[in-house]
Amino acid sequence: MPDTGSLPAVVERSINDFLAAAQSAFGNDLVSAVLYGSAAEGRMRATSDVNMLLVLARFEQSAADNMREPLRLARATVQMHAMFILESEIADAMEAFAVKFADINARHRVLHGRDPFAGLNPPREALVRRLKQVLLNLQLRLRERYVLTSLREEQLALAVAEAAGPLRAGAASLRQLEGAKAAASPKEALEQLVASFGDATLSGALQDMSAARETGELPPGRAGPALLALIDITHRLRERTGRLA
Repeated sequence: MPDTGSLPAVVERSINDFLAAAQSAFGNDLVSAVLYGSAAEGRMRATSDVNMLLVLARFEQSAADNMREPLRLARATVQMHAMFILESEIADAMEAFAVKFADINARHRVLHGRDPFAGLNPPREALVRRLKQVLLNLQLRLRERYVLTSLREEQLALAVAEAAGPLRAGAASLRQLEGAKAAASPKEALEQLVASFGDATLSGALQDMSAARETGELPPGRAGPALLALIDITHRLRERTGRLA
């Protein structure tokens, strides 16, 4: 069994079952199996997904068909999301989706095979360009979520919790691009950047975001202002990215 760290028993069991199914289905075509994100760090929260990346030599229909039920079961049980990527596509993916793969590179655990990211980093130009896109897209999506759900506290709290992943990954990439000393985690990177803005309201929104991730809810009246503050934070991060050479 691979070492999945200190994870809830149901998560560890689902990961091991999914990995066993992938090894059986893909055989020698399974180059690597990688756990990434909060599960790889052993920091799962109530709203966390389980993210798996399968690196393949080839993607064959019969093997993929054998993974249908294992993936459906893992999705239903622990909200597992699986990325199926060919070994030959990794370099292109790191350029096209630089922020996501920078985050995967920083927070991953190899469960099978070799480390597909050893010695690889997204090109700086691609990371700057993609970070601007990711932050702008996040701003637009959060504004829409606010308009759609501003009268529904539970949905607003979920939107606040879901913003944590892209905001923290973006902050970690920005800190890297600025040449700052690496933070202990993407969460710490975001806290450092927001602290530099000198606005207590924005720092308070980060506390609300963490609370929403922990429990999936916030006290009445907190979710709306928190979401608006996160939109402001996203805007400031994008402006700061725009000043990079």
